[in-house]
Amino acid sequence: MSEMATATPSNLVVETEGFDVSETSAWIILVVVCVFFTILSFGSMDKFNSFLPEWCTNLCLLNKRGKEANTDEYFLAARNATNATSIALSYFASGMGAWVVYGSTEMGANPQLSWLGVIGYSVAGALPGIAVCFLGPMFRHQHSSGHAFSISDFGRERYGRLMHLSITLISVFYMFIFIVAELTSISNVYALLTNNLGNKWFGIGVTIVIGFFTLFYTAVGGLPSSIVTDKFQGFLMAFLVIVLTIAVCALDENQVTREEFKLASNWTVDGFMAMVTLFIAVLAAEMFNQATWQRVYAAESDAALRKGFGIGAFLVFLLMMFFGIMGMIAYAKDPVSYDTFEKYYYLAFFDLLLPLKNGWHILVLIFVTALAASSIDSLQNGLNSVCYRDALKLGCNPHVLATTLVVVVNIPAIYMASKKFEILGLFLVADLVCAAAVLPVFLGLQRKDKLGGLLPAPTELGSFLGIISGLGSVLVNGHINGAVGFQYFWLDNGAICSLCGSETMISFIVTPLVGGLMTYVFTHISLLILGDRARRPVFERFTGEFDKDIESDSDEDDNDAPLKVKEILDIDDDEDMKTSGKTEDIDTEAPSQQLSMMADTKQDDDEDGADLPKVPSSPELLAVEEK
Repeated sequence: MSEMATATPSNLVVETEGFDVSETSAWIILVVVCVFFTILSFGSMDKFNSFLPEWCTNLCLLNKRGKEANTDEYFLAARNATNATSIALSYFASGMGAWVVYGSTEMGANPQLSWLGVIGYSVAGALPGIAVCFLGPMFRHQHSSGHAFSISDFGRERYGRLMHLSITLISVFYMFIFIVAELTSISNVYALLTNNLGNKWFGIGVTIVIGFFTLFYTAVGGLPSSIVTDKFQGFLMAFLVIVLTIAVCALDENQVTREEFKLASNWTVDGFMAMVTLFIAVLAAEMFNQATWQRVYAAESDAALRKGFGIGAFLVFLLMMFFGIMGMIAYAKDPVSYDTFEKYYYLAFFDLLLPLKNGWHILVLIFVTALAASSIDSLQNGLNSVCYRDALKLGCNPHVLATTLVVVVNIPAIYMASKKFEILGLFLVADLVCAAAVLPVFLGLQRKDKLGGLLPAPTELGSFLGIISGLGSVLVNGHINGAVGFQYFWLDNGAICSLCGSETMISFIVTPLVGGLMTYVFTHISLLILGDRARRPVFERFTGEFDKDIESDSDEDDNDAPLKVKEILDIDDDEDMKTSGKTEDIDTEAPSQQLSMMADTKQDDDEDGADLPKVPSSPELLAVEEK
């Protein structure tokens, strides 16, 4: 979500006097906090049960114990292992990175955006969690959910290899830039609070340290380590926010009158347009954050998923509102300096921190370190997840695979963060690409033709061309607004922020709508030209043998049983050929209800040749006996 921060700085140039945390103290804080999270990662694998009391080891575990906490399946996916509380804290902590101290406060400190900007940003931050409450159970009830790791796997199964690669590339680009943003932000905060803004090597050192530790403990502990550390980070963040709120607001220097606050408290048209843009941009982009979808499969039940993501979304809303209101207070305290650009909107939170004593600045460093680590480790695991399924089919060792992928991703990310590259422009490109792709991808949940065939179940070619059409609409909007070539992807429209203004709002409304509409149009065309062949994957001739479902060995005595290949059944009857993909519409009934349906309809199925209803997750229920 950090791409929304209109000035998440990639290169701080402002000199701020008054922060005097020593370099030694900063390094100690950084290393101690990172070491603490690393220890927790070992606890997530139940490594402390031999010398710590049970109540203590339970704090570091999900709902798996002993051998179950050391399987490959648990390491890669933590499947069905996480309760609602852990899901809530993990979603909250992983979504709130170091960027939040810049982005939300900037919205509040800008009087042209003010309340609607803050509310819009806060609700937008919570929207992905709310969306997952509805979409998550549908993905869990896919017949491949027992061996899926990300929505890239959904794209491969539902559409084919072309859409799988498209989703993977979009997700990797978005999450990689997010990691670079987090590494850049944390190094900037440390440099600011230690008065080391001009010391390039200090920022590089901070980036390397936090990048190394998150790399190490995610490689050692896998997804469970990320969820467990998120749980502690979430509690820590909530506690520190409460303490900082009391400290900042109780300080005489930060007191403002009602009249002064009224200057910062506005309801503007610019704020409304920014709010609409943020709703679409954040929701679309976060739908391709695989770290979120990993937690969908990790939830122990649908109820835990809905409750966890619902509570997590509410916590995200509260934290972003907190920083937004802090920005409004900062502006109300000294509006002239902000209006004349002697102070910068995105540094408003630090303006409030300045009068506090050094101990409070140290608390802020602890807080921001937890923010950054929680996002970075989740994104590292999310990036890895898009490769797991294919790599396992090739026989790769899961632990070696995870370690290799994390290293491959982190080295260029640390390099880019240390160079202070301008990443906001790349985020804006990612926003528009995600907006173009979100409907073509998620319309894949439709498995049957609707409205008498007016809305056909999307084909792979139709969905891919829908994404291309959405991207094409950006170029058309750019041409209308005087942009040349691909220039408009950077949303350089002269507004008060990159995601503000009517042109940007219209672009984010039109782009996903064009992508969704053209998905149906090209699906009709592909069916007209190719007939039933359009329902099959585009590259099936070349990848059909390799693209078979993976199913975990159900032998309970072998916890590290290798993953095996399960044949995809070809469906030949005419009724099934009216659906796109290999299953029908998502059935969200409980497994027990579906089992009952299977028993009640077995005789009819034998007579009519109808397919058995699909049952989620359990490998035993996925097996279909040959007749």
